[in-house]
Amino acid sequence: MKKYEIAAMSAEEMKQQIRELKQRIADIKFNMAFEPPQNPMIIRNMRKDIARMKTALNQQKAKAAKSQSEKN
Repeated sequence: MKKYEIAAMSAEEMKQQIRELKQRIADIKFNMAFEPPQNPMIIRNMRKDIARMKTALNQQKAKAAKSQSEKN
């Protein structure tokens, strides 16, 4: 997932996507006991996507907090 795709998402969409990615990672790890994944880099890429989304969420929160404090 690219930065601009993440930037276009709302906070709720990001949270939902994070939950889905975490579930997919858990499923892949479970299935690794039976057969190796087609692409072993998929787990790393999903973890990076989760980190990008969490970073964007934290940036949004910081921006909102900053604008809130400037109003007061």
